[in-house]
Amino acid sequence: MKKGLLVVVSGPAGSGKGTVDAHLLKRDDFVYSVSATTRAPRPGEVDGVHYHFISVEEFKERLERGDMIEYTQYCGNFYGTPKKEAEEVLASGRNLILEIEVEGAHNVKAKYPEAVLILLLPPSYSVQEQRLRGRGTETEEKILERLAAARQEVTFANDYDYIVYNYDGKDADAAEEILHIVMAEKAAISRNPNVAELYLKG
Repeated sequence: MKKGLLVVVSGPAGSGKGTVDAHLLKRDDFVYSVSATTRAPRPGEVDGVHYHFISVEEFKERLERGDMIEYTQYCGNFYGTPKKEAEEVLASGRNLILEIEVEGAHNVKAKYPEAVLILLLPPSYSVQEQRLRGRGTETEEKILERLAAARQEVTFANDYDYIVYNYDGKDADAAEEILHIVMAEKAAISRNPNVAELYLKG
């Protein structure tokens, strides 16, 4: 069984990561990596489904035990990827989607060079601002904080392997584009170095 692909999807707040990833997760070969975070749940979020909501103390204990693939601090909160669950998914041959921030993506690539990093962006900065304000779930201070973070995040675009734009009402198209990227990556010769040997055995 071929090992699954580690797929990192990053994007600023308002890029639509959750919506786009939801299309991919309808497939049997994609699994969502449930991150651990110290931030409070948003309305409608379920512990263990959207995130593992834990305390700062517990998060730091997990780091000390080496139980995280990566972690980052973003807008005052810690986020991290549990190691054991991630490696189990990849060993099963399924693709694991990590929906993480820029710093976390950088850390994953350093430990797992074979990971595919995709930066999901709104069509423009102004569209991102409109989406954030349209949510109606955050304070003006938090919105400005997220916009400032986005200006910083986009400067790291060259660290990613692919850029995908998520246009309004076109989230299914963005998901399809990511699917095509994953399919092409899995068919790359660099990931199939023993193709001649396997072919001649048939």
